[in-house]
Amino acid sequence: MEFAHSDLREDPHLLPVTAVKVLVAGGFGVGKTTLVSTISEVRPLRTEELLSELSVGVDDLDGVESKTTTTVALDFGRITLNETLVLYLFGTPGQDRFWFLWDELSRGALGAVVLVDTRRFDASFAAVDYFESRRVPFVLAVNCFDNANLYTPDEVRRGLDLDPHVPVGLFDARSRESVKDILVTLMEHILAQVDQTRAGSPLRVDGYR
Repeated sequence: MEFAHSDLREDPHLLPVTAVKVLVAGGFGVGKTTLVSTISEVRPLRTEELLSELSVGVDDLDGVESKTTTTVALDFGRITLNETLVLYLFGTPGQDRFWFLWDELSRGALGAVVLVDTRRFDASFAAVDYFESRRVPFVLAVNCFDNANLYTPDEVRRGLDLDPHVPVGLFDARSRESVKDILVTLMEHILAQVDQTRAGSPLRVDGYR
């Protein structure tokens, strides 16, 4: 997929529109469905089901005891960052028993947002390993839950043993502006890596709506 070569200070109507597939990933109950629902400019597609007795002993509800639903396939939403860049968001299921879907959902994705709940750091290790092993660019988004301990991005980076080049941001999955900032950070991270291997100026993502 080619990125448009131009600064948005040029006439945006003369530039092609680029559609980018992005995954929203992380462990069970970290806020993936909330993020997609908060930012999507279209009615989001959800595949949530009520938790039942069958999930007892299977799904780890430690730290998220009030959670009553779970994503069983995917969440889907769309956001236009600017006149030339549209993101299609695919939220992955968090439980281990649905991980077989990740390979299908990640097909064609240019990047990912990996959500972290600081109350349950261990729920994020598998998602980080997944994208690192497949060399898919990702940003780490720390969802600041009301009752969670606050950590600095550097503390989170050390706790998850992240590579220095992986961006880490604090955000609130319920805030549209906060989610936009995370998505812009992801696109800048993707484009910076693309720009290392090709000549020319990458598409800027400032001026997003």
